[in-house]
Amino acid sequence: MTVNSKLVVTRRFFLAAAPFALAGCAANDMKLAGPGIVAAYDARYGDLVDNGIEVPALDVSEIDPRFLRQSVEYKGNQPAGTIIIDTPNRHVYHVRADRKATRYGCGVGKAGYELKGAASVGRTAIWPRWSPTPNMIAAQPERYGPVRGGMSGGPENPLGARALYLHRDGQETNYRIHGTSEPSTIGQAVSSGCIRMFNHDVIDLHSRVALGCHVVVLQAGSVASA
Repeated sequence: MTVNSKLVVTRRFFLAAAPFALAGCAANDMKLAGPGIVAAYDARYGDLVDNGIEVPALDVSEIDPRFLRQSVEYKGNQPAGTIIIDTPNRHVYHVRADRKATRYGCGVGKAGYELKGAASVGRTAIWPRWSPTPNMIAAQPERYGPVRGGMSGGPENPLGARALYLHRDGQETNYRIHGTSEPSTIGQAVSSGCIRMFNHDVIDLHSRVALGCHVVVLQAGSVASA
C-alpha cells in the first residue's frame, strides 16, 4: 500500500500515542497502551470477506492514529443515530445512544465541499456500481474511457464497499459517503469523489445506520456545537 508521507507514523509513535481532544470530542481508545492497541486495531482492519469480495488488511502501523476508527466522547446536541461529517478535520462521526460517538477518518474529494448543513441518508448500496462523469472522461480519456459504461462493484471500484447517498428535501444531492480503492488517501483532500472512508470503516458505518437517519455536514466550526 502506498502511503502519503503525511500519514506515515512509526510503530513506536503509534504505541506511545496519548489521549487527545479534538473538535469537542475526546478520544477513549487511544488511552490503551502497549501491544494491546495494535492488536485492537489489527482486529478492526484485518483481512475480511464481504459479500464474496476480499477486503485486504490495512497495516495500522502506517496510518496516522487520528484517522483510525475509535470511540470518543460526544458533547454536542445531535440525537443518537446522527452522522456528523467534519470536513475540515477529515472525520465522520456516528452518534451513539450512550452519548459517545464512533469516529472514523475520511478523505474529502472535490464534491465533498459542495454541501453544508442538514441532509439525510436517502439510500445505500453494497459494493455499488460506479460510472465516470463526462468531464472525467474528457480530461483523462485513456483512464476513464474504457469504463465509460460503468464499473461493477469490487476492490478496484472508486466507491469501495458501500455508498450512503445523501438526500435533501426528498431529492438526491449527488453527495455521498463511500469507501475507496485508494486507502492511502484517507485524511487528505483529494481530487475527486465526496467523503471517502476505509472500506472496513464504511462497512462498519453502514451496519449502524438506518435509511432516513439525520446527517450534519460541517464545512467549518466545531463538532461540539453541532
